[in-house]
Amino acid sequence: MLLFTALTTLAVAAPVACSARAVATPAIHLNQLGFLPGASKVAVVEGIAGGRFEVVREHDGAVVLAGDLAQASVWPASGRAAAAVDLGALDAPGRYRVRVGGHVSDPFPVGADAYAALGDAALKGYYFNRTGTALAPEHAGRHARAGGHPDTQVRIHASAASAARPAGSVISAPGGWYDAGDYNKYVVNSGITTHTLLAAWEDFPEVFGGRDIGIPESGDAVPDLLDEAWWNLRWMLAMQDPADGGVYHKLTNLRFDGIVMPDAARDKRYVVQKSTAAALDFAAVMAQASRIYAGYEAHFPGVPARMHAAAEAAWRWAQANPDVIYRQPKDVSTGAYGDSHLDDEFAWAAAELFVLTGDEAYLRAFDRHAAEPGVPAWANVGGLAWATLARHRERLPDAALRTRVTDAVLGLAQRLAAQKRDSAWQIAMQPEDFVWGSSAQALNQGLILVQGYRLGAHRDYLDAAQAQLDYVLGRNPLGVSFVTGHGVRTPMQIHHRPSMADGIDEPVPGLLSGGPNPRQQDARDCPVAYASSQPALSWIDHDCSYASNEIAINWNAPLVYMTAAIQALTPAP
Repeated sequence: MLLFTALTTLAVAAPVACSARAVATPAIHLNQLGFLPGASKVAVVEGIAGGRFEVVREHDGAVVLAGDLAQASVWPASGRAAAAVDLGALDAPGRYRVRVGGHVSDPFPVGADAYAALGDAALKGYYFNRTGTALAPEHAGRHARAGGHPDTQVRIHASAASAARPAGSVISAPGGWYDAGDYNKYVVNSGITTHTLLAAWEDFPEVFGGRDIGIPESGDAVPDLLDEAWWNLRWMLAMQDPADGGVYHKLTNLRFDGIVMPDAARDKRYVVQKSTAAALDFAAVMAQASRIYAGYEAHFPGVPARMHAAAEAAWRWAQANPDVIYRQPKDVSTGAYGDSHLDDEFAWAAAELFVLTGDEAYLRAFDRHAAEPGVPAWANVGGLAWATLARHRERLPDAALRTRVTDAVLGLAQRLAAQKRDSAWQIAMQPEDFVWGSSAQALNQGLILVQGYRLGAHRDYLDAAQAQLDYVLGRNPLGVSFVTGHGVRTPMQIHHRPSMADGIDEPVPGLLSGGPNPRQQDARDCPVAYASSQPALSWIDHDCSYASNEIAINWNAPLVYMTAAIQALTPAP
């Protein structure tokens, strides 16, 4: 997430369009990519009181399903009345539309491959955000570009200086992904991002095994997800000070780059301050990665052991430095990712290290720091700790702890499923969930619901998880699929420097727009006004809108996870 990008830089570096793209909002909202045959299927109708609905087959107009509209009710997040339509009985593969009165929905498919292209694109979005390498036409198509930010000559900022590495000395930290719309790299945000991708592999290896998404490493006998994650893990390893195990908070310019392609951005780069949050997020991810990449030792010789040692070294540093909060130096104005509450990071790192090592000292540390789980976010990773222990509950030493972990995750999933049942839009999102990156909030709610389903196999949890994916893919009051290039109406002017500067009308595909954000932190900087302050409507399809239409690596990760989860878990009809 790019925090408070200087729009003065944007205005000088590139012309800004005078208006946002006008998008007609349909009366019937649904997942624009369609559904698996055995999935829960819901459409939402706005602005139509009562009456009948029909589902018609597109190729011949035959009515295949019909019924009465439910009573409409107001969703507080939008302030508008809506009625949900249950299409679950529609399980025959084909292409359909919903018809209500004189209104007809977008066409939507029902089929086994409904999300195959989306899953590939969401994962390949990370390839498009790689630093330090050119993107070749055979892999990137028309979005091929020259490489930028090699990061082999990175300076130690004064805030990060030590005896072994004084201010101004140079280290090499290549690789990694551009974090968001900007060209910087942040360990804290890389932490939850990489974990979520690796969790998708742990939970659904059958979806990713043998899957070729068209990156340079495709075909090397390592799943492309793990190859792509390694591009970032190798950078994260370089962010650890070998002298003491501490981890630099970020690698960055002193200020944001202008709206230029990566190879034209040549400001000096720095590693900035070590922080406890960075060390703990690093420890958690390296512990998780160590156990996963151990299965590919032949392809990554010595890497699992290196990651294991790095995780424990970072943990020791955090134990000795438990409250080193990141403070933005006066000469640095890029994203802060500051976090002053660290119990959740301690709990998460402890959980991952316990699963790696079996050392119950880590379980005791988890117990000291853990609170009830919440929906994951970069600054609230406690839920990841509970999910990891639930995923590996056979490693827990006794039945009482297994029950405690299971009940904690199921309790959160149950609350989210209840919110979905009570919603006019049949989704779990509440008005307060529309924050910076609300699209990812919806998907991370879905991730928790998936964990609940995997623990208890309650179909309600899976259906509620499907609803969260539906929301992101078009079943929302804006009628927009928030994933670039995937849907009938998609973001065209995302706040993403390569997409803004490359001269191509369409943005890089497979990237998740942040989505509605009623705080509108960019309102004074953006030449386009928000049309509404309602939480679910507060979005602009304009590249000026870093508060609602930016992209970020931690937002794409639950899209990868949820696409795989729905594909793997949805039963046959």
